[in-house]
Amino acid sequence: MKIAVVGATGLVGTKMLQVLAERNFPVTELIPVASERSVGKVISFNNNSYKIVSMEDAIAAKPAIALFSAGGDTSLEWAPKFAEAGITVIDNSSAWRMDETKRLIVPEVNAHLLTAEDKIIANPNCSTIQMVLVLKPLHLKYTIHRVVVSTYQSVTGTGVKAVTQMMNERQGIEGEMAYKYPIDLNVIPQIDVFTDNGYTKEEMKMVRETKKILEDESIRVTATCVRIPTMGGHSESVNIEFENDFDLLDVKDILNDTPGVIVQDDIDNFIYPMPLTAHEKDATFVGRIRRDETQPNTLNCWIVSDNLRKGAATNAVQIAEYLIKNHLA
Repeated sequence: MKIAVVGATGLVGTKMLQVLAERNFPVTELIPVASERSVGKVISFNNNSYKIVSMEDAIAAKPAIALFSAGGDTSLEWAPKFAEAGITVIDNSSAWRMDETKRLIVPEVNAHLLTAEDKIIANPNCSTIQMVLVLKPLHLKYTIHRVVVSTYQSVTGTGVKAVTQMMNERQGIEGEMAYKYPIDLNVIPQIDVFTDNGYTKEEMKMVRETKKILEDESIRVTATCVRIPTMGGHSESVNIEFENDFDLLDVKDILNDTPGVIVQDDIDNFIYPMPLTAHEKDATFVGRIRRDETQPNTLNCWIVSDNLRKGAATNAVQIAEYLIKNHLA
């Protein structure tokens, strides 16, 4: 099983390599790919050394699967070339997510849609992944009408440059800025660029991707996405309006039985999800589960997940695992 990792030296690409190793993914040959300036450099994986190669050389090597985390422009240019060579691409960028001909997959939610013919598969936005894991089982039981979500997103979602900026600011060091403003001791209510309707691209990704993954265009979603100076994961305050009433104990039982979700909801002992405790874990954590007392059939909850793992690398690897088990054996 030859596996290519495109963008192998970036934050998510590095995490993909880590997750592949941790999950004992059946890699017989790793093909690491990065920018031209990195070609020829050596990386380590499973106690072996591998030279970084170019896109062309990766295609010529004919891997079964290519995990892409190299940005939207790179994916738009190169993913079709990999696919034409018979290589299945699992792409972490936003390039293909809303393409009607491409699957947008969270394995616990909609892996059943995948077929052997799907050669470019989109990994959803990190914030969307953790939210739909919680929404899906509740939608099946109570039917969701509307979702209001505010996110509290880690600097790791921007990349190495943003992490460096935050750490430099904490040490009083002047350096390159990933953001327009300081991020340490600050909150920036903008993730990605603004669109014509006043929302950012990140916010509109959550709106559109949620509908596509849950296969229900009737669900109304509105989002506010905010960058905060944390590591370890993204957090979300989510307000969910249902068609049908619910029992809080039933909600917790449903979520406890949902693969990939862990309920942390013990306020008497101050137990609730936090990035600090979600860091380096693959689960999505949900807590602060309570009824919205201002209107009927409405629930409030707090969702946290490691954005580099379940929000990116782990979700992509899980898609690959599903394909091997069901379509690429």
